[in-house]
Amino acid sequence: MELSRIIISEINDQQVVYLREINGDRSFPILIGIFEATSINRRLTAPPPPRPLTHDLLKSVITEVGAELTDIVITSMVDHTYYAVLRVRTPAGEMIEVDSRPSDAIALAVHYDPVLPIFVDDSVLESVA
Repeated sequence: MELSRIIISEINDQQVVYLREINGDRSFPILIGIFEATSINRRLTAPPPPRPLTHDLLKSVITEVGAELTDIVITSMVDHTYYAVLRVRTPAGEMIEVDSRPSDAIALAVHYDPVLPIFVDDSVLESVA
């Protein structure tokens, strides 16, 4: 999947990111908070801030401990709430999954150049289609 659109509304408290299937027709929106929406938008449209913000900090911590964030996966939707994991390769080569809100996972993925892969479980795509 790829981040296809972000809508930031200053009128209400509902920001939206749209994910679109690469080489496919499926897409869907995810409601996110203003902080995550601003972090994603800032990373895509502006130069990096002079001091690290939250997602910059998390990226630095992962790198400094010798680990590698390989991708993110939106794993499920339960009661209209999406769930995601960060897939991190440890220095020992072990792949671990760290529970994350999808908004934070997407925000972290866009802090990498190139943007890290965003995967969505088929069951999620089927439920939102």
